[in-house]
Amino acid sequence: MTPVERAARRAEARRGCTRWLVGHGAISPAAWLHELAAGATEVDLDRYGDGGEVGALESEVAELLGKPAAVLMPSGVMAQQAALRSWAERSPSDAVAVHGLSHFVLHELDALSELHHLRVQRLTDEPRQPTVADLDDLAGPLAAVSLELPLRDAGYLLPTWDELVAFSDRARERGVPLHLDGARLWESQPFYDRPLAEIAALADSVYVSFYKGLGSMAGAVLAGPEDLVAQARRWRSRHGGTLFTLLPYAVGARLGLTQRLPRMAAYLERARELAAGLDSVDGVRVLPQPPHTNAFRVFVDAAPERLDDEVVRVMTDDRVALAHGWGACEVPGWSMTELTVGDATLAWDVDAQLAALRGLFDAARG
Repeated sequence: MTPVERAARRAEARRGCTRWLVGHGAISPAAWLHELAAGATEVDLDRYGDGGEVGALESEVAELLGKPAAVLMPSGVMAQQAALRSWAERSPSDAVAVHGLSHFVLHELDALSELHHLRVQRLTDEPRQPTVADLDDLAGPLAAVSLELPLRDAGYLLPTWDELVAFSDRARERGVPLHLDGARLWESQPFYDRPLAEIAALADSVYVSFYKGLGSMAGAVLAGPEDLVAQARRWRSRHGGTLFTLLPYAVGARLGLTQRLPRMAAYLERARELAAGLDSVDGVRVLPQPPHTNAFRVFVDAAPERLDDEVVRVMTDDRVALAHGWGACEVPGWSMTELTVGDATLAWDVDAQLAALRGLFDAARG
C-alpha cells in the first residue's frame, strides 16, 4: 500500500470516529459555519480588514499582549514574513537570524530570501532553543532575530524564563529587534506561569496563531509598535492578504480566545499526565519529559506501517482515533508521532487513554 493510499484509508476510517485522543476532535463543515454564525457579535462587517470583528479582535490581542497595535493576517507565514521584512526595511542590514529548525527554514520554501531578499543567518541547527552564545557568534549587524516558542520541530521545546530574558537582553544590548514566532504562544503561557503581556514584553514584535490550540479556521495576528504594524499592513496587501472581508477568521479567533484560552493550563496538565504514563511503558519514550506545552513527541519501538494499520483498525472497530500518522525516526525500527492535547483529549479519562495506547503499541508489535 502506498503512503497516499494509506493516508486515504486512514482519513476514511477517521470520518466514522466518535472519540478522539488528539486535539479538539472533528467537526463537520456545516457545524463549524453554524458555530461561527452564532459567535459573531459585531454589527458592522469589516471592509478589507478594517473594522467590525477584525477591529475588535486586533484590539483584544494588542491588549492581551501588551502591544500598541496589532493586525490580522490570513496566515502566520504572511504575518512572519511581513514582520521580518518590515524590520529589515528600517535597518542598514539585510541579515536576519533564525533557528535552522524554525518554520522559516523548514516550511516556507526559502521565502525570506526568494521573496524578500533577506540574508538568513542560522543561530543553530541543533534540536534545542538558541542561547545568548549562539547570538554572540553572529557578530555582524542584524536587522532582526527570531525565536520560535515553542520550537516545534525540536519537540515543542521552550527556553527557561531566565534563558528567554537573557536572550532578549542581549538582543536589546545589540540594538537588534527580537521577533517572537508565537504560533503556540497561547499554549506556552502555562509553562512560564506569567501573564501573556509579560512574556510578549521581552520581544519587539509577536506573531500568534488562531487555528492551533485555539481551534479557529485560520488566521494570525502580528502585534508590535504602531509604525511597524502599519508597515506590515502594507505587506499584507502586497501579499494579497487584504481580503474583501476577514470575518470568519476574526470570529473564530475571538471564540477561541473566549472558550479555549482559559483551558491551556488544563491541556498542559493532561499532556504531562499522558507523557508520564507513556514514559513508564517498555519500548516507549516521550520528548520532552515533562512536556513544555500541550504537545509532545512519542517514540515507539514498532514499525510505522504496523502502527498506522492498528490506528485504522481501532478507528474502524472501536470508532476511536488515537493518533495522527506515524513516521520513521532516526533509530531503526522505531516510529514517532506527535500528541497534541485539546478539548477532545479532556473529554475522556486519562487512564482509559493510556490503556488504549498501550493496546495499540502491543498490537503493532505483535
